[in-house]
Amino acid sequence: MWLLFAVLSAVFAALTSILSKIGIDGVNSNLATAIRTVVVVGMAWLMVFVTHAQSGLSDISKRSWIFLILSGLATGFSWLCYYKALQLGDASKVVPVDKMSVVLTLILAFVFLHEQFTWKSIVGCVLISAGTLFMVL
Repeated sequence: MWLLFAVLSAVFAALTSILSKIGIDGVNSNLATAIRTVVVVGMAWLMVFVTHAQSGLSDISKRSWIFLILSGLATGFSWLCYYKALQLGDASKVVPVDKMSVVLTLILAFVFLHEQFTWKSIVGCVLISAGTLFMVL
């Protein structure tokens, strides 16, 4: 089931990039990010209430709160930088660089989460990096 959601995530991320590039034309990138964020927040809370997940709010540990807040800050900075890059550059160049997050995530998962880093992971990272470089230059 995770694969289906991962594929849907990729499809929606691709749509996000194209729709954002069109929508950001003539709009301050920070303002555009704020508008997008309001929509995302509304959608997320709608899903919480539709699935009756709001009862779990009081069960969240202090540690989880801290890391979820830090994750939210990282997301915010990512979106602000992404929208500015998208406003200044071509989507076909910005998006591959943004997707270098895959390589960075694998490295950070190895260092901080002690996840396995296999030869397959290393080759994949090299290929993603080479592909990104090839697409951007």
